[in-house]
Order: sequence, then structure tokens, then C-alpha cells
Amino acid sequence: MSYKISVSADDMLMVDFDDVSIANEIVRSMWTRLTQKPLAQDVEPVPGIACIGFMLTPSACSAERIRQLTATLEALIEECLAGSPPIGRAIELPICYDISFGLDLDRVAKLQKITTREVIELHASGTYLAELIGFLPGFAYLGGLHSTLHVPRLDTPRKAVPPGGLGIAGRHTAIYPAASPGGWNLIGCCPIRLFDPSKTIPCAISLNDQVSFQPITKNQFDRLWAKR
Repeated sequence: MSYKISVSADDMLMVDFDDVSIANEIVRSMWTRLTQKPLAQDVEPVPGIACIGFMLTPSACSAERIRQLTATLEALIEECLAGSPPIGRAIELPICYDISFGLDLDRVAKLQKITTREVIELHASGTYLAELIGFLPGFAYLGGLHSTLHVPRLDTPRKAVPPGGLGIAGRHTAIYPAASPGGWNLIGCCPIRLFDPSKTIPCAISLNDQVSFQPITKNQFDRLWAKR
């Protein structure tokens, strides 16, 4: 597997991998190791899809420091390539697939020539890997979506998606932790708060977590939502 380490802008070191199928596993492995043993106080890792960036403070931007960091990252990558992939927590979240929340259930069903019930069953039967946390605080890109449900984003994004909105787009599914514009296909809603800045760990889903969904009724949703 090949990769490239390069300086991006004035204050970032980027590691880009060429093989996406393996790259995300390596990025998650690097992130796990770096959270357990931080690289340095002057470097902040930022994981992405098939890449990982390192924000540098001014003191880390010298040519000599960048050479040192590059050598350290090369050794870390080799270590991750030789090791086992990281395993996160198993998390089950309740989801209401009621049509009042699943505004795009019919669209997805028509695109894929299946029924809305099949859309729900395929989605609810999956186990998903948290590959990236981003876009919004607590927004987890969950890989592992059944290939039948791989559909494009909406041509025109919605100006507002409600908090808890469950969407699918491409090979990912995700839950909007807060109200936000968004172009993913909405097929349900989660009543659990996924981002709470008052908590020590504010994000309910972390990188590497294995996430599954438990279908609930609208009445069950309402009761859980009232406890948020």
C-alpha cells in the first residue's frame, strides 16, 4: 500500500493513501494509537476518509520539525499496517422509521425498485462502522450500508433537517445530531441525543464504534424524545 505525506497550506501535514479499501482501516488504527499516545503537544491529528491531517502550531512548522514528524508518521503507518484493526464499542440506537420522519423512504424505494418495507428491513438489519466523525459535532459517517440502499444525495439539499434525522447517501448512513441543512435521503429519526457538550465525552458515537439500529414505534419515539 502506498501513501504520500505532504505539507498542506502553511500549518498542516497530510497523509493521503491510495487504496481506499484499506486506507480507512489504517486511518482509524492511527487515530486509535494517537489517542492512546499523543504524537506531541504541537500536533493535532484530524482523521478523514482515506487520509489523516495533522494541524501544526507555529513551533512545529520548521523544516527540521516537519522532517522529524514525517519520519515518525512513516514508522507509525508501518506499525498500523502490521497490526490488527481497532475495534470500538457495540452501540445500539433506537430508530423510528415512521413515514412522518422518513420523508425519502418512497424516493429510495422507487430508485431501487423495492418496497419501503424492504428499505427499512435492509437498513435495520445492518451493523455499521463509524469511519469518520465530522460535518457537525457528533455526526458519524457509518459505513456498511447494504449495496441495495446506495443512492445519491438529493439534487437540492433541504434547508433544515431536524435533529435526529436518519439519512443515507452513497455507501454511508448517518444521524444528524442537530438541526442543519442537509442533502441525505431521510428514512427515519433517532430520539437519543448524539452530542451533548456538557458530558465528558460529548459524542455518543466515536470512531471505530460498531452501530446497529433497533426499530421503534412512533409512540415509543415520543416517550424517548421527551427524555432528551
